[in-house]
Amino acid sequence: MTEDLRQIDVLELLPQRPPFVMIDHLVHFDRILTQSELTVRRDNVFFDEGRLTASGLVENIAQTCAARMGYINMMSAQPVMLGFIGAVRNLQVHRTPVEGEVLTTSITVKEEVFQMTLVDANVMVGDEILVECEMKIALSNIASNS
Repeated sequence: MTEDLRQIDVLELLPQRPPFVMIDHLVHFDRILTQSELTVRRDNVFFDEGRLTASGLVENIAQTCAARMGYINMMSAQPVMLGFIGAVRNLQVHRTPVEGEVLTTSITVKEEVFQMTLVDANVMVGDEILVECEMKIALSNIASNS
């Protein structure tokens, strides 16, 4: 892929709006693997006691899924659709990140059936895995009001 994904405004890909945006950049996309980055900042709504919370990490994974679908929709000139977390399984939070750490979130599509996508996900800082889980995302027929 020749396009620099970092140049895309994530607000074009996501139904979420500040202050609830949990990714800074889409950095890789193909039909199986999608990756995003987020720098942990003090002003993040999920930042508490010097760390990004586990809830914030789960939302980061969900928004990486949303950015994947948003990118697919953008490439086919379709509107960004709302999606919902259908399930989170086998969630393992090894540690929560501190301010200034750059998270790389990877989702690997295991299965797509109708409007349901099942992914394996992890959040890393460098080579360290912070979070792992399996997430099911349900895509609605509702266009976001972006």
